[in-house]
Amino acid sequence: MKTLKDCFGQTVRLTDERRAHILEHPEMQGLAAEIERVLLQPQLVRRSRSDEAVRLFYEFYAQTIVGGKWLCVVVKYAENDAFVVTAYLTDKPKAGEDLWPIK
Repeated sequence: MKTLKDCFGQTVRLTDERRAHILEHPEMQGLAAEIERVLLQPQLVRRSRSDEAVRLFYEFYAQTIVGGKWLCVVVKYAENDAFVVTAYLTDKPKAGEDLWPIK
């Protein structure tokens, strides 16, 4: 298990099981280190509209094996815990309340 930091200074867990699940997807090959970087230095963070405890961390990559895509790292925040749920490539960020950059 890896312990990471997010841009808000909170500790976030990335379990070996979650990391392996994320990297099973061919388009995510080579992006393992980017998960950590996007948590710490995201271009955009939004609160999930379907779960108040979930934040979506985004960074745009002009060149991935499937073209220009946003990397989204999904983190669930519980009372005394935060952990990576998943990470994936997407065409655009989901709608939601902007949390980062702080205005």
